[in-house]
Amino acid sequence: MKTRKLVANSCLAIALSAALIGASLTHAAPVAAPNLTLEQVFRAESYRGEAARDAGFSHSGRYLAYAWAPYREPGGDLHVFDNKTGKTFRLTSPALMAAYDAPEDLERFEKKLKQRNSENAERQAREEAYAAYLRGEKVDLEQWEKAAIEELKKEFAEKKAKDEAQKAADKAEADAEKRAMAALAAKRAGKPAPAEAPASAASAPAAAAAKAIEKESWEWRDELKKKLAKNKLKAGDLYPGVRQIVWANEKDELIFQYRGALFRWVAGSERIQPLLGTQRNLRIVAYTPDDQGFVYMDEGRVLRSRFASGGVQVLNRELIHPDDADKKYKIANTVISEDGRWMALTALAPLGEEGKPAPKPGRQVEIMNYGERFAAAKKVDREVSDDKRMVQAAALYIRPVPQGDAAPSKQPAPVFTHPGGDVWFEMSPVAWSKDGKRYAFATWEREKELLKVYLGSASETAKPEVVIERRGDVGHEVVSVISPRFTPDGQTLVVAMDEAGWRQPYGWNIAKRELKALVKGDFEAHQVLGFTPDSKSMLVLSNKDDLAAMNVYKVNLADGSMQALGTAPDYHRNAVASYDGTQVAAMAGNWAQRPELKLLKVGAAPKVLTDSHDAAWSKVDVMRPERFSFKNRHGDTLHAYWFKPAGWQASDKRPAVVYVYGGPLNDRHTVETDSFQPTGYMFGMYMAAKHGYVTVAVDTRGHSNYGRRFSGANFEQVGLPQAEDLEDLHKYIAANLGVDGARIGLNGWSFGGFQTQYTLYSKPDLYAAGIAGAGPTEWENYNSWYSGRTIGKVDRTKPNLRKYSLLPMAKHLKKPLMLVHGMQDPNVLYQDTVNVYRELLVTGKESLVELFLDPDGEHGMGGAVKPAGWHRKYERFWLDHLGAVK
Repeated sequence: MKTRKLVANSCLAIALSAALIGASLTHAAPVAAPNLTLEQVFRAESYRGEAARDAGFSHSGRYLAYAWAPYREPGGDLHVFDNKTGKTFRLTSPALMAAYDAPEDLERFEKKLKQRNSENAERQAREEAYAAYLRGEKVDLEQWEKAAIEELKKEFAEKKAKDEAQKAADKAEADAEKRAMAALAAKRAGKPAPAEAPASAASAPAAAAAKAIEKESWEWRDELKKKLAKNKLKAGDLYPGVRQIVWANEKDELIFQYRGALFRWVAGSERIQPLLGTQRNLRIVAYTPDDQGFVYMDEGRVLRSRFASGGVQVLNRELIHPDDADKKYKIANTVISEDGRWMALTALAPLGEEGKPAPKPGRQVEIMNYGERFAAAKKVDREVSDDKRMVQAAALYIRPVPQGDAAPSKQPAPVFTHPGGDVWFEMSPVAWSKDGKRYAFATWEREKELLKVYLGSASETAKPEVVIERRGDVGHEVVSVISPRFTPDGQTLVVAMDEAGWRQPYGWNIAKRELKALVKGDFEAHQVLGFTPDSKSMLVLSNKDDLAAMNVYKVNLADGSMQALGTAPDYHRNAVASYDGTQVAAMAGNWAQRPELKLLKVGAAPKVLTDSHDAAWSKVDVMRPERFSFKNRHGDTLHAYWFKPAGWQASDKRPAVVYVYGGPLNDRHTVETDSFQPTGYMFGMYMAAKHGYVTVAVDTRGHSNYGRRFSGANFEQVGLPQAEDLEDLHKYIAANLGVDGARIGLNGWSFGGFQTQYTLYSKPDLYAAGIAGAGPTEWENYNSWYSGRTIGKVDRTKPNLRKYSLLPMAKHLKKPLMLVHGMQDPNVLYQDTVNVYRELLVTGKESLVELFLDPDGEHGMGGAVKPAGWHRKYERFWLDHLGAVK
């Protein structure tokens, strides 16, 4: 994309539209909330509960299974909703699964759950105490450390007493052994037994305890630090719940995984049945076609077992190669056709020499950890734009699934290969037609800008045919969503493509060899959920009626007409369709009604199946945003939302803060009807309610799900499109939202941190101040999978993306800027902030720039700096530099 020239501001066309998006989001007149605190808004224990996951319908459509945990419960247990009775029953729980866990695991789950709850309560109490102290109240800020050290002293004393008692017992046993040996020796020598020495007094526990606490206060703090690090909650500490719920092909029964073991449930039964528990990480693949057995995987093999006969049969034994084979492929993935007759084996050739560790692509970079007495470096993997690539060679094998106890057939040659090497190559999963006669997959080669869709027949030897080929600009975000799939009749191959500037489903008519758009219009519809059995209709997620909310639509494949199943303004996520296409389950919600699992049917109101969130949120939910849109200088419609403070008048001259991201997110953007983004939404609500600020969150060009014109806007001109849009937004809100144009601040995180800096450097008189969080200021050092797709063409002989660095621009800063970063960030390296900070100091900007760092934080912070404290810093910065409402 060529860099556009700036257009005069007089070309700016402004139009207010879509102020509110439906009755469910309509909010009463804004309410001032002077008593609202950041400690309430960013409570230690989230108001949000766990989302239901792994949802799926039985073949009959009567049952919907999903994993879910009520608020504050860990993991997610198996729940099944019965459409016939309208009731939901819970099949697993920590108590029920206790029969399949070791007592030690159960004790650990319980202990760690108590620890989590205790830590949340203490953190909340600390945050409130710190705030009270700053208000001048008398607060003991050392109470938690004192209590923790007293507990630690008690533990030390108990351990010391135990150790001393063990030492005394060991010494007594040794002394007794010594006396026995001496007596034996005396007896053999005909001498009298030696007199017993008086027993030494055992150390009293009190004395041991007194000795144990002989440490200075700083030593106890060091010991406490070690204890906290040792006991830090880790993945696997809490009850995990169930995973991988798979329904039978015809019967109303399912198999699920729990902690690597497989279990079965048959409709009508009140209990689950254990199938396999081998202490290996088993994964369910599918039922056998006759539902009399099941296919599953361990670490590398695909296996089959029968319910009645037991036993295990290996379906895809590891590939066999002669010693002199150039490439010795190993199976990476297996996809079995629905009829159970064929399987597609995707295989990769290991890098490096056989028997030696595989070399890693890219390089390793060091991140400094300052948590110990002396700083130490840890290494993280990094592949940047000028690194040589090390893509594994790939191969695809098509093989019949062994029937019964048939002997393995001879291994055929692969039907497709790619040599790998120093290239960008991506391959989609293989999809089978329902009758098992055909398969399909897609590939993308970045350097060649070549997209291919392959169609193959169920044959071990026949090569697949390229049926769709596109070379050139096909949209960088298509690759991860293309996922070919067949209609149930096998006559059409459906592929998500970007043929007209939007990612939408296209149908390849196999008989006619024609490609047809299945929907039409300026909207995204790249996720296909399923089809009706007659292949006349398709179910998709799309933002057709509202670019800020994905809804479920039933599409008539004959004429492309679309019928919404969900209700506005819900945003629908993780949606699944029933086999007959009459039902869909999705996590759906909006700003007024937080997301829950909902059951959608044509012509019926959604049925809410879960209740996941803390009702205490209602005390914090003091106002909701209003949406607006405007046109930039190029005629693009940009979408945003804003919080309108109490007492607002159009003639006001209030301070304002704009939150921006501006980078592609595959299928996400900021202005979404169910997104409670911490800074853009939560903190924006707080500043409007507490201080009367106008706060805005905007989607500039660069975001995904607005079509290719937006998602591709950064390529070869990164930062410029957003800076133009932010200039046009500045003019718009100053004219329409009761804002003082001289008191507007700009804030963003990650790509938004880059964008905030770019705008303040390139348009230094526009925004009054900025906060830039974790911004990638040097694109030549960022992950090449992202930069090569969204920033510009790379040259692996030199770091040519340096031309997009912010360092040369930093000298133009005129307004206050706060740089925020987690110093342990493995994503956007902390050095990016250090280097731009250095440039600002070198060019005399020390009075304008300040650093706010989390020594232990990563890309989302999360170390020493907690969200409440994080935003307290923001609050003070804005009040200092934008001032109070006049």
